[in-house]
Amino acid sequence: MTRIENRDNLLTDPMTVEQKLWEAHLRLQTLYGEQELISRREPMRELISTVLSHRTTHANEEEAYWRMFEKFGTWEGIRDAPYEELVKALSPAQFPEPKAAYIQKILTQIFKERGEANIDFLKEMSLEEGLTWLYSLPGVGLKTAALVLLFNFHKPVLPVDTHVHRVTQRLGVIGSKVTPDKAHPVLLSLLPKEPKVLFNFHKHFYWHGQRVCKWAEPKCSQCPLPSICNWYQEHRATNKSEKIPVDN
Repeated sequence: MTRIENRDNLLTDPMTVEQKLWEAHLRLQTLYGEQELISRREPMRELISTVLSHRTTHANEEEAYWRMFEKFGTWEGIRDAPYEELVKALSPAQFPEPKAAYIQKILTQIFKERGEANIDFLKEMSLEEGLTWLYSLPGVGLKTAALVLLFNFHKPVLPVDTHVHRVTQRLGVIGSKVTPDKAHPVLLSLLPKEPKVLFNFHKHFYWHGQRVCKWAEPKCSQCPLPSICNWYQEHRATNKSEKIPVDN
C-alpha cells in the first residue's frame, strides 16, 4: 500500500490502521514540532503530580502541589500530615479527599519499602518490573505508571490519557468501546517501541486533544487530520470522496 507522501493532497490509496496512525503522528509532529525526551520533573514529583492531575486542569494540579509543599515542607511532612489539613491544601484539585488518602498511602509504602522518598531505582528495572511495582502503589494505574516510566526513565511505554484516547478514537484507530486502559496496548502495538517516538506521540496527541480536537466542539478547520479522520467524515465532511480508505 502507498503511504501518503504529499499531505496537501487527498489521496485514495488504502491505508492500514498502522499506516493511518503513523500518518497522523507525522502530521501532528509537523504541527507541534519534534520534542526532546527530557524529564520535566524529578520522579517523585512526577508520580505524585500525576495522581493529582486526574480529572484536574494542569493549573489546578500545580497549585495543589505547591500548596501541599508550602504547608507541610517535606515528603515526610506530607505523609504524616493530619488528613483533613492535607485535603484542604489539595482543594484546588478535583476530588482532594481520595487524592490526599492515596498520596499518604503511597508515601507510607515507599518509605516502608525504600527508607526514603526516592523511586530512582525504577531506572534499573525492566519495563514489566517497573509497571508491576508501580501498580502495587495505592491509586496508581496504567496511565500514571506509564507516564512515570516514559517521562523519567525513558521506558518504551505509551501513556493514554483522555485526550490521546479521544483523538485516536475519532480517527478510527481504536473502536468506540475501547477504554483508555485497553487502548494502551492496542496503540503501542501499532507504533515503534522507541521512547522518543512514544513521547512525541503522547505529547502531540495530548496537545491536539486539548487545543483542537476538543470533546465538546472540535476545531476541525484548524486540524491537519480531516482527510484521515473518521469522525470528520461522518459529521463534518461535505464531500465523502475526501476519505482515504483503510484496510482493517
